[in-house]
Amino acid sequence: MRQLLLDTHVALWVFASPQLLKPEVRSAVTEPRNTVMVSAISVWEVEVKRALGKLDAPEGFAALCVDRGFDPLDVTFRHAEVAGALPLHHTDPFDRMLVAQAISENLEFVTKDRAMSAYDVRVVAAI
Repeated sequence: MRQLLLDTHVALWVFASPQLLKPEVRSAVTEPRNTVMVSAISVWEVEVKRALGKLDAPEGFAALCVDRGFDPLDVTFRHAEVAGALPLHHTDPFDRMLVAQAISENLEFVTKDRAMSAYDVRVVAAI
């Protein structure tokens, strides 16, 4: 059994463009024995970028994730502490928090962003 945290773009691709994901990632996301998580940070990122006109994403992204069977991951004080202590390999606050959550919760982080490998986190290449 695997425990995965999907980067925001990966969660969006699951709904809109699953063919972009590696076959083994698609299998891991659909395997019922795996725990697949989407962070509240991703929901926030989608809504912020939608409001700014930078993202065309489905309405009700959070509900779609729950309907798909993804487990929600809330943000905790511990996540905030870990995010604040991360080296500045990456400056995007959304991504830094997702990395901190993956580290704190011992999750595999599924992303296309190769820069995430600079952190002490288990990265799964999405594409």
